[in-house]
Amino acid sequence: MPLSPKSLKNSPSSNLQTHSQSRLSQVSSHLAPMASTSFNADAVPQAPEDALFGLMAAFRRDEDPKKVDLGIGAYRDNNAKPWVLPVVKRADEILRKDPNLNHEYLPIAGLPDFISASQKLILGADSPALKEKRITSLQTISGTGAVHLGALFLSKFYNPTTERKVYFSDPTWPNHFQIFSNVGLSSQTYPYFSKQTKGLDFEGMIGSLQNAAEGSIVVLHACAHNPTGVDPTQEQWKEIAKVIREKKHFPFFDTAYQGFASGDLAKDGWAIRYFIEQGFETCIAQSYAKNFGLYGERAGCFHFITSPSSDAESTVSRVASQLAILQRSEISNPPAYGARIASLVLNDKELFAEWEANLRTMSGRIIDMRKALRSKLEEMDTPGKWNHITEQIGMFSFTGLTEEQVLKLREDSHVYMTKNGRISMAGLNTNNIEYFAKAVDSAVRGTQ
Repeated sequence: MPLSPKSLKNSPSSNLQTHSQSRLSQVSSHLAPMASTSFNADAVPQAPEDALFGLMAAFRRDEDPKKVDLGIGAYRDNNAKPWVLPVVKRADEILRKDPNLNHEYLPIAGLPDFISASQKLILGADSPALKEKRITSLQTISGTGAVHLGALFLSKFYNPTTERKVYFSDPTWPNHFQIFSNVGLSSQTYPYFSKQTKGLDFEGMIGSLQNAAEGSIVVLHACAHNPTGVDPTQEQWKEIAKVIREKKHFPFFDTAYQGFASGDLAKDGWAIRYFIEQGFETCIAQSYAKNFGLYGERAGCFHFITSPSSDAESTVSRVASQLAILQRSEISNPPAYGARIASLVLNDKELFAEWEANLRTMSGRIIDMRKALRSKLEEMDTPGKWNHITEQIGMFSFTGLTEEQVLKLREDSHVYMTKNGRISMAGLNTNNIEYFAKAVDSAVRGTQ
């Protein structure tokens, strides 16, 4: 009796064939090409290498025993080695012996003793902002995190009547541009460094700030300007403050070198304290990387200070509540170790005095290198003027060397610095200062 179509469909051989086809389909799907990426070159172009990190990598690859690294933005001792501050070693020992030390979360705002000490350090213990409770602060991921938190806050809540624009000095720390653009704030530059005098282009700076749209955000380096080493005088700071007040601009201070620049904490904090005394509303990004040598511990603080008014405490309370939400959504809780080290030192009279001595050691060695470099270049009658080497301050110096001379120094003498001629004075020491001076002399003469 012939099988019906239905019987044929349900026969063992038919079921086997169906299973085989299904299995073949599955295998084929596994062997088929994967769908193309959602992140092709048009969507995610290759980013350029960070110039400074590229320079560091090139230095490490160089096998010449006389090579000199003047690119790194970190302090080095006279043997070109990282220097752990003696006071940091003492604080570290105290922490290690503390039986109550644990690894629990810090509060969202950070370590309270560290925050209050940071406020006093940057503003002065007798600051009117502290007495009038016009300040709120959060511990951050070093100065970079503080700048970012401030930029994010301004992006969300600062709404002047004109188009929002951030003004940076020309030049400035390159990361400023990226941080503010990441939160949607457009930027422009104001003249700062004069290539002719190798000092401050004060008239250009003032003119630019006067012409900027009312209510612009102006980012200012509190001391030891990065990358030029050129700072305004106190009288010039007063004029800058006057223009910012007249134009109703919002000042944003970035301070990474307090005490490290001159060895005097109050002197290096003068500009910020002056602005606060004048009643400005402002933000401050504070870093402990350089002045404590806590580069990898990422200890920093962000401060918001409002102007004196009857509702100042209410303003600070509202701002603090929003900053806490921003902090919570980004890092939740800041890292503890570096803040604990700094807090121990800042809150202990004996340790604080030792820290000040350590600061004088670092800043003093850099000042000595400035004097030695200028002296050697002038002794060799190297073409050009070199007085700016000692007139600039802090870790960095804009030498005035051209890109051609910088590349010649690298090729001929294995000296590494950024293409704009910026050097880290901390990379110079008594063992390489003469070698470097002679190399500069040769490069300058060879490119004339």
